[in-house]
Amino acid sequence: MIRKAKISLVVAALALVPFLNLYAADLAGVTMPDTAQVGNTTLVLNGLGLRTKIVVKVYVAGLYLPRKSSDAEGIIKADAPKRLVMQFVRGVSKKQVADGFTDSFNDNAPDAKKTVGVDIEHFLAALEPLKDGDQMTFTYIPDTGTTFSINGKEKLTIPGLGFSQALFSVWLGPKPPTGGLKKGLLGQ
Repeated sequence: MIRKAKISLVVAALALVPFLNLYAADLAGVTMPDTAQVGNTTLVLNGLGLRTKIVVKVYVAGLYLPRKSSDAEGIIKADAPKRLVMQFVRGVSKKQVADGFTDSFNDNAPDAKKTVGVDIEHFLAALEPLKDGDQMTFTYIPDTGTTFSINGKEKLTIPGLGFSQALFSVWLGPKPPTGGLKKGLLGQ
């Protein structure tokens, strides 16, 4: 009897496996989980956006927050855990990535060069070429700072809220790489 119950339980569990993907989001062939664990905090996927350059797909980004929000300015300014994951769907050179970030910092956080310019330079120096399937992850934790990782390997952590605000403005500021990317990240 116990053996039959165990077999029934295994069969029931296996029947649920196809439904587990309902708790993940998919865009342009990239699937991101519905939640991310940051320290003791579970963040929820706020939205996904696609970065294109002309008509070429470059990366899919997912924004994780403590709770869903469509308030871009509030997200940027919040001294709360947050994460942005970029999964590349094509290869890019270090120069292309650095140029993209430099342009975005200039467009969305022009005063950041004065306040966190040294941090921006350290970040740009830590960039590297990326290939299809590579992931860049940016995680902000209050009192720790912003950790930048590539494919799960930590590259650097920049303390303070200022760099985080400049960085998240890249995607959520007034001039994001594409309007559709920002709307997607905001769940719109």
